[in-house]
Amino acid sequence: MDSRVSELFGGCCRPGGGPAMGGTLKSRGAGGSSGCGGPKGKKKNGRNRGSKANNPPYLPPEAEDGNIEYKLKLVNPSQYRFEHLVTQMKWRLQEGRGEAVYQIGVEDNGLLVGLAEEEMRASLKTLHRMAEKVGADITVLREREVDYDSDMPRKITEVLVRKVPDNQQFLDLRVAVLGNVDSGKSTLLGVLTQGELDNGRGRARLNLFRHLHEIQSGRTSSISFEILGFNSKGEVVNYSDSRTAEEICESSSKMITFIDLAGHHKYLHTTIFGLTSYCPDCALLLVSANTGIAGTTREHLGLALALKVPFFVVVSKVDLCAKTTVERTVRQLERVLKQPGCHKVPMLVISEDDAVTAAQQFAQSPNVTPIFTLSSVSGESLDLLKVFLNILPPLTNSKEQEELMQQLTEFQVDEIYTVPEVGTVVGGTLSSGICREGDQLVVGPTDDGCFLELRVCSIQRNRSACRVLRAGQAATLALGDFDRALLRKGMVMVSPEMNPTICSVFEAEIVLLFHATTFRRGFQVTVHVGNVRQTAVVEKIHAKDKLRTGEKAVVRFRFLKHPEYLKVGAKLLFREGVTKGIGHVTDVQAIAAGEAQANVGF
Repeated sequence: MDSRVSELFGGCCRPGGGPAMGGTLKSRGAGGSSGCGGPKGKKKNGRNRGSKANNPPYLPPEAEDGNIEYKLKLVNPSQYRFEHLVTQMKWRLQEGRGEAVYQIGVEDNGLLVGLAEEEMRASLKTLHRMAEKVGADITVLREREVDYDSDMPRKITEVLVRKVPDNQQFLDLRVAVLGNVDSGKSTLLGVLTQGELDNGRGRARLNLFRHLHEIQSGRTSSISFEILGFNSKGEVVNYSDSRTAEEICESSSKMITFIDLAGHHKYLHTTIFGLTSYCPDCALLLVSANTGIAGTTREHLGLALALKVPFFVVVSKVDLCAKTTVERTVRQLERVLKQPGCHKVPMLVISEDDAVTAAQQFAQSPNVTPIFTLSSVSGESLDLLKVFLNILPPLTNSKEQEELMQQLTEFQVDEIYTVPEVGTVVGGTLSSGICREGDQLVVGPTDDGCFLELRVCSIQRNRSACRVLRAGQAATLALGDFDRALLRKGMVMVSPEMNPTICSVFEAEIVLLFHATTFRRGFQVTVHVGNVRQTAVVEKIHAKDKLRTGEKAVVRFRFLKHPEYLKVGAKLLFREGVTKGIGHVTDVQAIAAGEAQANVGF
């Protein structure tokens, strides 16, 4: 991680006035670049076909891996050819973990040839037959006219193919919601998940709050989860159509789980815990159009960069501002995103075509950052965000998923509940392996460094029953009559065969993002490693006596309270007041059960 991310935490990068540096990248077609496609403003048959001149002549060459397939045409294939095409579709769906995108009218080298109306109709009919064969649904995302040495209009059609894998109930994507207090995070989620616009006074957010003081103050202080579904045809499924979460899950083939995090600086520790422990696929950074980048916005942006969480930006409350104010906020965002610590390419989304392109480029390149401008009151441009979320593919490929599932079971304990007639329930994320009902696992470490045996009685995902949990999925596990007092956040449930090691002392290679003075031996910080959150003391700074902002070093930490389960290579983030740093664990000093109490503290 570039040490210049420290500027986002230390307040060194003040946005100034003036024009944006280099302008904003706007998508002009599937390739997202403006191009060279013939004369502009040409009209034919009474229709304005000037937009086709902006289409790039080429897309990137087709990749063997991934979920994007180019097809010049699919007209009357032989039976042998048809079976081959079906096998190819299964491969693309597997690569996209249930989703694939077909570009019809494009050669394998990316040349945009296009098809006449009759050929395109026959090709889509064949694609529909292929999808039926594998049990998938297709949705036409967009059609574009191209110039290719022909007097007849020729089109390219982009099609989304979606099929829920046989071993899953639905496709799942977790989105963390970041942004300054009062930027409208909970209101936006309320509008998306409830299906009703806000009244301008926060009515839409009331169903999201978990505590009375949140309703009274209008500020989120805890982590809450909200779901938005899409069916196989790409239509929104939310509480406006369904009364319960179970009905939403049953009707959806793709599920977006929003992790609503706190915006107030007082609850920053809760926001950090949500980002590190719940493993979001990406983040939504909300910026109020009338205030711009203010308060904790810059800090939340720095956290996403430090933890390497891909993010996109939503500028809210555009109904309260003049157009010039919204444009000024967008320019301010462009400048910050292009700074050396970010190295992002902003992409302003102003049409449905832009939204489709943004979703594809966001998944392919970590540097592309889509920017949406919308209103939760008037509903302006809200549909563009829904199109983006519907098309956004899984950001981890199928190979990584398979490798994780081959490992031994490891479940992070993030929440603990007691449910009447069910018993003790834990919530969290399965970081590796597979977990089934009835599995025997061990949980720990306890204060004395032990792991205790338990049995998984039942599993629920998004409040509906689930028999098998796979790596990367979040769920709640019922543990029956297991004593809740023996559990705490930060524990792990693992396979007994793993023989887990614990530590009270560990070393990490860190970058000090911001510190007012010097960082020395004896300094106490709160350390976040995955779902672990505990105070630790700096025992030693290797090769140095002290650190200043932006400097790197290998530091030895010691937990003050109890031992924890850590793995070498895990991302680390620590904080204390305005002091913040990031890094990764390089070494753990494993200890045996019984030695734990003697090794914590000073």
